[in-house]
Amino acid sequence: MPSISVIVPVYQAKDFLRGCVDSVREQTFEDWELLLVDDGCTDGSSELCDRLAAEEDRVRVFHVRKNAGVSKARNLGLREASSEAIAFLDVDDRYEPQALETMWCLRRQTEADTVGCAHLNLLPGGGQAPELLLPAGIYDKQGIREGIVYPLLGDRLKVPVFNGFIWRYLFSASIIRKAGITFEGAYLEDELFLMEYFCNAHKLAVTEQPLYRYLLNPNSATHKYMKDLMKVYDRFMVRKEALAKRYNLEEARPQWREYTNWAGLLIAIGNEYAKGSTKTIRQRQQAVRELCARPDMARAIAQVQPEGLSPNKQMVANFVRGGHFFMLTQLYRLKNRI
Repeated sequence: MPSISVIVPVYQAKDFLRGCVDSVREQTFEDWELLLVDDGCTDGSSELCDRLAAEEDRVRVFHVRKNAGVSKARNLGLREASSEAIAFLDVDDRYEPQALETMWCLRRQTEADTVGCAHLNLLPGGGQAPELLLPAGIYDKQGIREGIVYPLLGDRLKVPVFNGFIWRYLFSASIIRKAGITFEGAYLEDELFLMEYFCNAHKLAVTEQPLYRYLLNPNSATHKYMKDLMKVYDRFMVRKEALAKRYNLEEARPQWREYTNWAGLLIAIGNEYAKGSTKTIRQRQQAVRELCARPDMARAIAQVQPEGLSPNKQMVANFVRGGHFFMLTQLYRLKNRI
């Protein structure tokens, strides 16, 4: 049984796949298995997965006939993983060579069930910027709630927003299995996974060493128009409500719904003006009006005045609160060159 299982969902990624796999093969820590989940690729990635597995017996490949999405791909990887610890790696990203060794040794030295690290954001222009997870140290259950769970529950507006990146952790496989934690959906699925996991974790060790290289990809799903975004969001809120109730999180952040809905509204507004939508400008503006009139969003607008956002989001929030939908539309027309 390997010490660490690294799970990589693969979809239409032949240009990134070998570099991703090589970053695992070049690890200074050798006791790992790499699970490549081919999520119905049609671009040659499937065949490349098989070739890479033939080159390295620690690589296992699982083929899904029809594309089912990143959550189902990760869940398949979790079912097949045979290790003590679980790590996730996105196919267009890379590990630093000492990533697994550093986290594994820190886990052993501190007797923590979970380890987290900083990462490097790789900018489209070629630059890079480090981003911390939390200050280096050891966090108990209350520290984990204050540092991770509560920010993911309700602190979704003020900059810097705590990002729900699952790939900057080394997880305990036993915690995941015992609590039955899985992924669901195509968007925001990582935030809910982290919330539930860290409601069950006991001890987290954090290093400020950036061990993961995250490609800020302008072509990722978060930058594309999603026709069914609000359907996905509504399901996300149902699941978040259930988690808040199950783990008694309400008392610590009583307005978590309003803050979460504000964050969701800003995402939904940006989605309406994203490239790829076939709606006219007037239709987009009307869609934004209807979004703001939804009872959940209207309640958030009435009860919470967002502060501390990035300048662009603060401007959007101010237009929304003032009902200046024409000005909001003009702002996005300029920004997205519609």
